[in-house]
Amino acid sequence: MLSIYKKEIATYFNSLTGYLAIGLFLLATGLLLWVFPDTSIPAYGYASLESFFQLSPYLFLFLIPAITMRSIAGEKADGTWELLLTRPLRMRDILLGKYFGSLTIVALALLPTLIYYYTVWRLAQPVGNIDSGAVIGSYVGLVLLGAAFTAVGLLASAITANFIVAFLTALALCFMLFYAFDAVSALQAFSGYAHVVSSFGMRSHYEAISRGVLDSRDFVYFVSVVVFFLWAAHTVLAGTRRRAPALLRGAAIVTSIVLANVLASLYFGRVDFTAEKRFTLSPLAKHTASGLQDEVHITVLLDGKLPAGFARLRKATADLLNDLKAYSNGKLTFSFVDPMDGDAGQQREHTAALADRGITPTNLNVRTETGLTQQLIFPAALLAYGDEELPVYLLQNRTGASHEDVLNNSVQNLEYAFVSALRKASSGGRPLIGFTEGHGELDNVQLYDAIQSLMSGYQVGFVNLDSISLEGLSQLAVLIVAKPTRPFSETEKFKINHFVMKGGRMLWAIDQQDAELDRMRATGDQTVVARQLNLDDLLFTYGVRLNYDLIADMNCAQIPLTMGSGQQQQVELAPWLFYPIFVPTTAHPALKNLDGIRSEFAGTLDTIAVPGVRKTIVLQSSPFSRVLSTPATISLELAAETPDPAQFRNKPYAVAALLEGLLPSVFAHRPVPEGIDPAVAMPKRSMPTKMLVIADGDVLKGQVNPTDGSPYPLGWDRYTQHQYGNKAFLLNAVDYLTDDAGIIALREKEVKLRLLDQVKIRQDRTYWQLINVALPPILLLLFGLVQQYLRKRRYTTS
Repeated sequence: MLSIYKKEIATYFNSLTGYLAIGLFLLATGLLLWVFPDTSIPAYGYASLESFFQLSPYLFLFLIPAITMRSIAGEKADGTWELLLTRPLRMRDILLGKYFGSLTIVALALLPTLIYYYTVWRLAQPVGNIDSGAVIGSYVGLVLLGAAFTAVGLLASAITANFIVAFLTALALCFMLFYAFDAVSALQAFSGYAHVVSSFGMRSHYEAISRGVLDSRDFVYFVSVVVFFLWAAHTVLAGTRRRAPALLRGAAIVTSIVLANVLASLYFGRVDFTAEKRFTLSPLAKHTASGLQDEVHITVLLDGKLPAGFARLRKATADLLNDLKAYSNGKLTFSFVDPMDGDAGQQREHTAALADRGITPTNLNVRTETGLTQQLIFPAALLAYGDEELPVYLLQNRTGASHEDVLNNSVQNLEYAFVSALRKASSGGRPLIGFTEGHGELDNVQLYDAIQSLMSGYQVGFVNLDSISLEGLSQLAVLIVAKPTRPFSETEKFKINHFVMKGGRMLWAIDQQDAELDRMRATGDQTVVARQLNLDDLLFTYGVRLNYDLIADMNCAQIPLTMGSGQQQQVELAPWLFYPIFVPTTAHPALKNLDGIRSEFAGTLDTIAVPGVRKTIVLQSSPFSRVLSTPATISLELAAETPDPAQFRNKPYAVAALLEGLLPSVFAHRPVPEGIDPAVAMPKRSMPTKMLVIADGDVLKGQVNPTDGSPYPLGWDRYTQHQYGNKAFLLNAVDYLTDDAGIIALREKEVKLRLLDQVKIRQDRTYWQLINVALPPILLLLFGLVQQYLRKRRYTTS
């Protein structure tokens, strides 16, 4: 076999055709990756070789048939096949020698492409910021694909004596095995078996490995393809001799292949070569996918011709859903659609239908060679599970973050977004969320978007503490107190405390001071006084004290003010120190990568040492803030003044705190209030529970259009036309409070952002294009000249 192996390699490189095939492969790859803009690595902008591994299978469709076409067909055409059979070699040795010889040539053809890795390594920002593990894993996938194509090419060469026919046959077979099964699985007739049909093709298995993940199922598949086609080639070459044993042996091989793949699908493992193990699902994600009882279909709306960053987000979404599907026992399927397909009427219809489901498009400015163009993109998905349909938002905006950071944060958040949605849909009923009423809380219009946003994963309603029973209150998962303005009775406090002792979760959004901008506009100023809500003892016992003060922060929102006098009056936006913007800086997963959170007349809070209660400050003011104790008089004239930074340079003040653990009872040693059954037992400490306390009620308040009274989205500032992170904060907070499985911890996943240095690319574009387009063929040419020189010298000497 070794002599056949050496002869195969030597024969290939002794002909001009061999060099021509590899040279064209390298030239085409270089042009596609470094010159043509649609597939260019510099245009993609990320320090990655993903484009190379996406293009290589289609170039292999021509390269590998060109390598294998003369392997056996050429021997037959030259009349040397019969001579080869007279040697003391078994057919298996001849076939394996030629197979490994051809596969070695494929590997040698890939060797010059390592120049692409070096180039990306040099152009990365900073130098070397490339995931080498992912590149290694992707090369493993490319070699496995090459091994399968080589076996197919060898069969094509074995069935004919015409190497042109062998080339075309191998090309057709490789194309069908790589692409045809995916195309067939997309047909309506196979919609129920799309996953099974596509698994017979190479494409899905190659794409799974080319990410940098070697799955045992994909490895077994490629080995099975190689074994099957080598056996088929052996059967063709053996002819009609000993037909019965050959058929039995063939049946045994096919049975073994089927059995191996079935076992691999049941018992599989994977090696994640990537640096951050970003394709390794958490145990919770695996458990969620494997525990699905009914079929789930996820329609991802991010499709079509996308800018590079969104194309990366789309690919990351597909990768994650493929991984979840692998553990779902066939219960999870997904598809990608572009809502902007079709004519203008269809686009409007799709947009309106998605808006009814709470999904709105993102308007992008896309830079092209002719300038900037606008493009609508829907970075979201719809999850359908039985009668449930939940939106999944893929884009995590954050003010001040670069476009690349926003998209990278979105990639990091994908596992949390989909696993959270799957668990909500499959939990057998959405948890109940209650907003208290009867104490002057925010009204229905102000809470409209907060409630609508929560209803995607929860059942939401209002709770009157005066009339609800203790049993009814215990049905709630979370009770939200949203900016009350009138005091709570002792009976109502007892019910809240009883709810907490039973493990109920609370979200407090409390204004300790009475301040409203609308009243201030009428008089020009306002004396801010304390608001008596009768909640201080309750919260103090749990471990937090809300202070009677106001934060003035230089990092603040703007309000419209009338400037000038007489005919010179005009309305301008001015910073309003008492509308702080709280930018999350904590590593807590509930606030990770969130945009700034808008508030109005916020106060501060302190935490109290309480045994058994863990306290975490999750929101605080900026370092350029100060506190005004109430009562205090504030005037709109402050908005027209330029604040002195020296007066605001201070430590950040705590605004929101998370309490977790066994909370003490306020009523452990107090009489039962009137209206409560005296027989109700009140433990000294609660069951394990959580509560979030925010020293501002307006973080949950949505603005209202003054023209028609319609509500704006939560966090939308109608004056500056800016969307703040209030909605995401509310959703994450409620998810965290109701999360007993640790789903929110998935938000801690980190994916390093790896970008190319665009300055280097612009300055040295021609240099790097020449290096990557010309150098690989030049190296091949030098190899050929040296090989021919050594060959000529050897035979001349002999």
